[in-house]
Amino acid sequence: MAALRALLVPRLAAASASAPRAPDGRTPSPRAALHGSAPRPRARVALVLSGCGVYDGTEIHEASAILVHLSRGGAEVQIFAPDVRQMHVIDHTKGQPSESEGRNVLTESARIARGKISDLAQLSAANHDAAIFPGGFGAAKNLLCCIAPVLAAKVLRGVEVTVGHEQEEGGKWPYAGTAEAIKALGAKHCVKGVTEAHVDQKNKVVTTPAFMCETALHHIYDGIGAMVKEVLELTGK
Repeated sequence: MAALRALLVPRLAAASASAPRAPDGRTPSPRAALHGSAPRPRARVALVLSGCGVYDGTEIHEASAILVHLSRGGAEVQIFAPDVRQMHVIDHTKGQPSESEGRNVLTESARIARGKISDLAQLSAANHDAAIFPGGFGAAKNLLCCIAPVLAAKVLRGVEVTVGHEQEEGGKWPYAGTAEAIKALGAKHCVKGVTEAHVDQKNKVVTTPAFMCETALHHIYDGIGAMVKEVLELTGK
């Protein structure tokens, strides 16, 4: 907030000094100048999906929670997915591949986006302040062959990310071994609880454990909320 105040105060002073006087000779107050200013710009966020369903696409609860928190934060959201064939289709009632089926990642992701989605090839960094990648095995199978935090570890050398705890703790953290894979890529793993998010200020990367933890859904929702809040703060909007 200190930086924001340093930016606004000179503008208000200038507006007050140059403003026309009222008939009674008084100068409009800084509050009036503020109310007449342009609205604050909204953060432009790209949400990148990888299908529809945790075992072969995007984790639907995570994507939905991200969209809710972005909406509450006033962000302008565009949804993208690659226009490619899925690696395979998983029957979610059995957890097994459905050998006779083939699906398209963009088409499946459109289910979550309610049809408002674009080909990932059209995404331009110049048009967005941030990009968010929900979890789900589709991130590994249909994007860059890794789960969302590991994706950052592969792309940014030395990045700091979290997938939660580093020990299974009796099954509470069944994917704890992922932390070692992150370290093997030269990244730093930071231990965090499921309701927390970790911010790598240097690389501007924010991660949260989400479904890496076996816990109640509302805890995962809260962790995603913490992540989205940090992302929006990093955009400065």
